[in-house]
Amino acid sequence: MTTAILSSQGAARQAAARPIALARWLLFVAALVILMIAVGGITRLTESGLSITEWKPVTGALPPLSEAQWQAEFEAYKRIPEYIEVNGPAGMTLADYKFIYFWEWFHRLLGRLIGLAFALPLAWFWVRRSIPAGYKPRLLALLALGGLQGVFGWLMVKSGVGTAAMSDMRTDVSHYWLSIHLMTALFTLGGLVWTALDLRNHAQGHPTARLRGFTVAVLAVLAIQLLYGAWMAGLNAGYVAGGGLLQSWPLMQGSLFPAGIDWSHGPLHAFTADPFLVHFIHRWWAFVAVAALVLMARRLRVKDRGISVAIHIAFGTQILLGIATIWTGMALWVAVAHQVTGALVLVSTVWGAHALGYRDRMPGSMLRQA
Repeated sequence: MTTAILSSQGAARQAAARPIALARWLLFVAALVILMIAVGGITRLTESGLSITEWKPVTGALPPLSEAQWQAEFEAYKRIPEYIEVNGPAGMTLADYKFIYFWEWFHRLLGRLIGLAFALPLAWFWVRRSIPAGYKPRLLALLALGGLQGVFGWLMVKSGVGTAAMSDMRTDVSHYWLSIHLMTALFTLGGLVWTALDLRNHAQGHPTARLRGFTVAVLAVLAIQLLYGAWMAGLNAGYVAGGGLLQSWPLMQGSLFPAGIDWSHGPLHAFTADPFLVHFIHRWWAFVAVAALVLMARRLRVKDRGISVAIHIAFGTQILLGIATIWTGMALWVAVAHQVTGALVLVSTVWGAHALGYRDRMPGSMLRQA
């Protein structure tokens, strides 16, 4: 009798689960994260990230609403090194400040909206008992990652507003904190997509996916490329290639290996903080990533041809946009498209890794049917 009751309760919980609805919700949040990455790219490229010098989680959702409030924000900005050493001498006006303020404010507002778009539906699905067994910890982990993203974003801004000693002040954010901020967003994006795909499999009676040695290696190669892309952005390393089309790509300053690399602080500093070497590595490691993605796509081309095509389109477009970004002298919308396409390369790679990971776990009869 007890076994029958427990079985019926389990069946009722299973019937209440809504894996497809959950998957669609997670993919919607993933789309918002990609939008956030695009706005973050604009914020970085327009040097807007330090325009708001305080973090006000609630009241900061509203921009200044009066001239007095605008003047107060501008006066606060005038006290940080970016204004004192860069924008002040350049003659920044209040109108100029309002432009950079908008992008940082919009970036933060979008972060708040993504938090609500995740937390509120999660609470609703939880109360309705619509979350399949085993998925609650994963969804809570994704929620925690979103919170960490906000913390890392503020630590990034704080790294650029200076310290008490003027000699220690920076005129820009730390590229290390910028990379942590961006890589956390990309890791969250990958987690959202992977979990959504698992939920779709759950609805079809297929097993969850597992990362395998090959897919871990491909994702690691891609992660290195994305990390160097983040350092590129933080160091403004896109500007060091030199002038002229062929002189700036495939060459750098007219030669294959760039001059001007500073080795005086040691190899670790050069490989992580020298703009010339960071640019060089990001440029050519891209083709290591392409080789890894081609190998993944070849494994997918028979059973999952659509995923294989998506991977090829994503990395092909990304390579062309990377070259175009250098050739156009870091034109804003080309550079933003390059960053967004990088997120799409990650999405397609996660999609491919997931397909390989769950097919490895499917029984032979189910695999033939799929």
